[in-house]
Parts: sequence; C-alpha cells; structure tokens
Amino acid sequence: MDPILFEAYLPVFAILSGVVLAVALFSHMRSASVRRMTLMMERVGLDPRIATRTYPQTLAYPQSEAIMKRARRRCRGCKSEGLCERWLAGTAKGDNSFCPNAQTFLDLASG
Repeated sequence: MDPILFEAYLPVFAILSGVVLAVALFSHMRSASVRRMTLMMERVGLDPRIATRTYPQTLAYPQSEAIMKRARRRCRGCKSEGLCERWLAGTAKGDNSFCPNAQTFLDLASG
C-alpha cells in the first residue's frame, strides 16, 4: 500500500472509530437508564408499562406522556447511577430519595 494513501486514510479511520465507540457508549448508557427506571418503577409499585406511549393509562391522560418524558430525561441525566444500582440490588440501605424521579413516582403511585 502506498504510504501517502495510508497516511491519508489513517485520520479518517480514527475519526470513524471514535464515532462508532461514542454511539455504542451512548446506546449502552441509554439502555442501562431504561433498565434502572423500569426497576425503580416496579420497586415503588408502579407498572413500568405506564412509561410507554401505548399503555391505556398513558393514552387516557395526555399529561402522563409529558410526565414520563421528563422522568426519562431525569433518569438519563442522573448523577446517582451507582447508588441506584446498589439500591435496586438491595445492597444500599434507606429510601430512594437520591432518585430525581422519587417524588414523581410517589405521586403516580398514589394517584
């Protein structure tokens, strides 16, 4: 292979590799967030299907979709992922007050 051609393609390959890794990391983080949110909802007594757009309760109350959209965004931006994982696994003591969605889920469970 021509060394000049190799040197021209090397930066392109490096950039593409970085993009692929970033997409894979983002995808992993998003699926982990969805998993934690689903488990948190189950743990506080909510049906996690309420987070879906096709669940009858969500369809019956248009504000439910907006509430769940904010909850998903809060979960994705949460800074307590490690504590959440431990709490969901039962190895962290106390309540879920660390969760940015704790009050939202409490309100939904009681309403």
